[in-house]
Amino acid sequence: MTGDLEESARKLLEVVPIIMQDIRSEMRRRRSLDLTVPQFRALAFVNRNEGSSLWEVAFHMGLTPPSMSRLVDGLIERGLMAREDHPADRRRVRLTVTDHGLAILGASTQGTLSYLADKLSGVEADKREVIDKAMETLRTVFATGTRKREVT
Repeated sequence: MTGDLEESARKLLEVVPIIMQDIRSEMRRRRSLDLTVPQFRALAFVNRNEGSSLWEVAFHMGLTPPSMSRLVDGLIERGLMAREDHPADRRRVRLTVTDHGLAILGASTQGTLSYLADKLSGVEADKREVIDKAMETLRTVFATGTRKREVT
């Protein structure tokens, strides 16, 4: 039994990075040209984790809090992100993506969905059903309780 679990884990370690690299490449290709990749990644993270602190975004991005603060300030100035005081701790802020930021993310996401659908179009329906069931199982196993706003 342990061998089967380790084999499943090995396959995850092998396949997920390949898929994520493809998705990241396509999302970056479709991002708004006036956004840098770090700005786009910060918007996407905050969208997936609405109300994130500056520290959480910095940790995810591998940046120092002061560097992240400058990046977020630029997104706020452009109306793509908003900052509000944390209700329980005045020293912390909560970040959210504005409607304008959601529109930019939405355009990129829709294009990437089309790209992925095209890639999957060559897969037989019964195999796509297996993929769908596997994705739902993986979501259940790995869900972290992120708070995501729908992009339009």
